[in-house]
Amino acid sequence: MEKIPLTRAGYEKIDAELKQLKSVERPAIIRAISEAREHGDLSENAEYHSAKEKQSFIEGRIKELEGVISLAEVIDPAKLSGPIKFGATVRLVDEDTDEEKTYQIVGEYEADIEKGKLNLKSPIARALIGKETGDSIEVRTPGGEKFYEILAVDYR
Repeated sequence: MEKIPLTRAGYEKIDAELKQLKSVERPAIIRAISEAREHGDLSENAEYHSAKEKQSFIEGRIKELEGVISLAEVIDPAKLSGPIKFGATVRLVDEDTDEEKTYQIVGEYEADIEKGKLNLKSPIARALIGKETGDSIEVRTPGGEKFYEILAVDYR
């Protein structure tokens, strides 16, 4: 199986969600199912069916997170340097609009574009890999070609 790259923060977030699901969510849904069963006829019991559906979701998410953790390769960006790679925080400027953006390149399980966490497999991240400060990149997007200049690369 292929290793899943994660930063320490990403690993801890996934681990915390897994612990929450196992120690809080799972017992709560088991209690809810038990209470719904006490109401009698299960074929017409909406609370029971809703609780069973939620239980199915929780169990699926637990399996998914356990799989991620078992394949996780935690990488400390502070120990890295050189050309852009996983873990790098990159400051870019759009060459057309002069708008600056800062992204950290992370794995798909911790990617969140709203928080500046860019999926390693995204078009922008793929264009950045191997480049250095001062380089220009071209990214093909659904809206057309975009051109960026790399202003800074940092490994925090």
